[in-house]
Amino acid sequence: MREQYRSESFSEDDLAADPMEQFARWFRQIAAGGMLHEPNAMVVSTATPDGVPSSRTVLLKMYDERGFVFFTNYESRKGRELAANPRVSLLFPWHPLARQVIVTGSAARVGREETAAYFRTRPHGSQLGAWASDQSSVIGSREELVRRYEELSARYPEGERIPAPPHWGGFRVVPATIEFWQGHENRLHDRLRYVREDGAAGDGETGSGAAWRVERLCP
Repeated sequence: MREQYRSESFSEDDLAADPMEQFARWFRQIAAGGMLHEPNAMVVSTATPDGVPSSRTVLLKMYDERGFVFFTNYESRKGRELAANPRVSLLFPWHPLARQVIVTGSAARVGREETAAYFRTRPHGSQLGAWASDQSSVIGSREELVRRYEELSARYPEGERIPAPPHWGGFRVVPATIEFWQGHENRLHDRLRYVREDGAAGDGETGSGAAWRVERLCP
């Protein structure tokens, strides 16, 4: 199975000075174009301290000059792996436009106020689901999961304020590198990568004010 990518050229002259601004440009184009269901879907890859990897699709909920934020159960597999090894990779697979964005960096929990503020914006059912599911743990049946949900629904009917679970919250990924990939014919793809000049963002500090260099990679 092969497909020739036919797209516009993408050069260093097209790049924004800051990678988060470049991400915002591409994200706005993708979102406005209506070509993708959930353009904020991204593959989040984590690893144990001894290097065993795992990946899953998660929704990006916010981004700014500080990094990329998603929310999850802290006791899930990814939550436990990030607690032990904060190194993380994000992949945005925007195939209809022959584009990808690949982020590497370090993840740190967001503050509880930020988590609570986001949790209040979630639909009522999603708030209940965050309490009902012990994410990544073994469960005996779907019926057991539904029963937990129904019990919580009776306790917190529609309109009742639901507190954010203490084991649930956000991670902010502070980028060390951000690669913008544009597909072209004959596998002569453009790969332009921003690299932080001040190191690998491994200390949990945000990317605000970081200096970047741009390098071109062979496809």
